Amino acid sequence: MRLNKFILLSLLLLFMLPGFSQSIKPEEVKKEMKRVADWQIEHFKDCFSGRDKAHHIADWTNGALYVGMQKWAAMADDDAYYNWLKNIGEEQNWTLHKRQYHADDHTIGQMYCELYRKYGDEKMIKATRKQFDFILYHPSQSKLNWRTPFHQDRWNWCDALFMSPPVWAQLYKITKEKKYLDFMLSEYKATTDFLFDKKENLYYRDEGYMGKLDNGTKIFWGRGNGWVFAGLANILKELDPKEKEYKYFLKIYKKMAKKLVEIQTPNGHWAMSLLGQEHYPTPETSGSSFFTFGLAWGINQGILDAETYEPVVRKAWNAMCNCITEDGMLGYVQPIGAAPGKAWPDKSEVYGTGAFLSAGSEVFKLYSK
Repeated sequence: MRLNKFILLSLLLLFMLPGFSQSIKPEEVKKEMKRVADWQIEHFKDCFSGRDKAHHIADWTNGALYVGMQKWAAMADDDAYYNWLKNIGEEQNWTLHKRQYHADDHTIGQMYCELYRKYGDEKMIKATRKQFDFILYHPSQSKLNWRTPFHQDRWNWCDALFMSPPVWAQLYKITKEKKYLDFMLSEYKATTDFLFDKKENLYYRDEGYMGKLDNGTKIFWGRGNGWVFAGLANILKELDPKEKEYKYFLKIYKKMAKKLVEIQTPNGHWAMSLLGQEHYPTPETSGSSFFTFGLAWGINQGILDAETYEPVVRKAWNAMCNCITEDGMLGYVQPIGAAPGKAWPDKSEVYGTGAFLSAGSEVFKLYSK
């Protein structure tokens, strides 16, 4: 009898360990995604990150939301979410945001390309193609050094690698015109050569963080690297594995994936300063959701070994779901920033929701097999 009690207690303690669970149920994944998506649509016009007005519908913050919302729309049981996204496109007249070269203002183009694929309406991508053709034939001559003139006309901060490159890859896949892939690859390589730390296999947010330490560790921003990792998955899905360009992106992706396993926190999330988790114990759900998305995608594609990476994804997904409030808000999303900072259980952001929905789309596939 004592032995049975001991076994029972041991099992109970095991199930209480952070991130431990039996197989994740696909229907539960879908349920949590719907709760978060519905909450975000209801609160779409709210003010976030301490701002006094809502984000512009074509802002990068919302662009990242649409990337995840589109993935959810493809899973949902009705077209309500697709209709919501189409209404956004119509309101914006299917144009990108205001700055010609700035990667942030290209983000909404990812939604346009996906909606074009579903509906086949040329107007959805016409303006994006025209603007990208202009950039292609009038490339910025700016340096990648931070705060040099017109420096953000190129991808000199790691967030940019989520915002713009996937749109170039989508246009290449849609049009079969290699000029889009060639330009994107050239600029991506320039950014990677500049910001990628080959020893740590992580990206600096921008030049300003190189050589600096935070509590004795190099500063690799969690969400910043989340942007990169999710962007890599979204680029790779547009390319043929036989193409040499695919191999270039895959090499970076695998290096980052291996690193992410090593630095995941015991609670399942990733720290806001990736190498300094003891100094940043607070969960941060936007970067962690992007990592979860990218890792689950890799398993689903047969790129990553399930035995190694599935427990990481499982623990991370459970950690993200533990940060959803009763009414469906994803909490612990770090406000707009460029470096490790703070997050709160009652604070959210639209890009956090987008990251979570992206993660859920691949977690659902993983556990539906």
